Amino acid sequence: MEVMSPIAFVLALAAQEAVVTREFIYEKAPFPSCHCSTIVETKEGLVAAWFGGTDEGKPDVCIYVSRHDGKEWSEPAKVADGVTGKGRHPSWNPVLFQPKDGPLWLFFKIGPNPDEWWGLKMTSADAGRTWSAPVELPRDVLGPPRNPPIQRADGTILAPGSTEIPKGPWTAQVEITKDDGATWTKVGPINDPQQVEVIQPALLAWPSGKLQMLCRNRNRGRMKGLIIESCSEDGGKTWSPMKPTELPNPNSGIAATVLKDGRAILVYNSTPKGRTPLNVAVSSDGKAWKDVLVLEDAPGEYSYPTVIQSSDGRVHVVYTWKREKIRHVALDPARLQ
Repeated sequence: MEVMSPIAFVLALAAQEAVVTREFIYEKAPFPSCHCSTIVETKEGLVAAWFGGTDEGKPDVCIYVSRHDGKEWSEPAKVADGVTGKGRHPSWNPVLFQPKDGPLWLFFKIGPNPDEWWGLKMTSADAGRTWSAPVELPRDVLGPPRNPPIQRADGTILAPGSTEIPKGPWTAQVEITKDDGATWTKVGPINDPQQVEVIQPALLAWPSGKLQMLCRNRNRGRMKGLIIESCSEDGGKTWSPMKPTELPNPNSGIAATVLKDGRAILVYNSTPKGRTPLNVAVSSDGKAWKDVLVLEDAPGEYSYPTVIQSSDGRVHVVYTWKREKIRHVALDPARLQ
């Protein structure tokens, strides 16, 4: 057995003490299975969303939302059911985003499978209590499939996007709007699918102005089993060739953001296979990452995290817990050393 040094022991203890809150968003729900949660901070508090139903891909899968009033989470409320003029299809992959100005945004997908789904957007002017009718995004724009957009100082919004074709190539892109979603332009595909296939990118906006993209890997070819990255020095107009990091990826979703202290935080399954454990890592430069906390390491699936930092400095993570519940963890980043 490896003996932990005194310094390592103190750091590990501090990391566990970083956990401020660990809770389920709900205990009972009108659906047996759930997945793909997202979280955002509004002026009235936290809002979370996910999809729930009989099972992923079933027609009864809907989008649910819960609001936190500062004390507890509200009962899950169905906000989208996949019923359109095209019939009823399962709903997929909600992503919440709060622009600097204007209403709260909710992106999601509808379709029988990722090969045929299309992107939609809803808005809420009252912090998630009520929602507008879904509006389809432009034909060549899908909206973010996993991680939230970022907004630049000039108001430009960059949504990390991807195209996921089960029997075809996986590619990453960035969808950009400069007019609050009225029009969009697409940059990409960023990866060459002959070299590496990636989806569900997370965008990191570094204080230097550099943008970094971390991607889920389909795990084929020479880059198998690793998180893939690309960088942009011109605000997302062009991107460097995709290359592997040293971080493992079991073909599962990841989440990342840059903190107010200048470090980046990453939540991911730190394994080349399976969806446990679920770890937290930090980096000061996006190159060297250090695992600092294990959120889950028991048997089961703990996956598809979303991570944000709220205005009070706390870090909030939501993720799938065994496909049965959505777990919320609040962290003190100062203790993640």
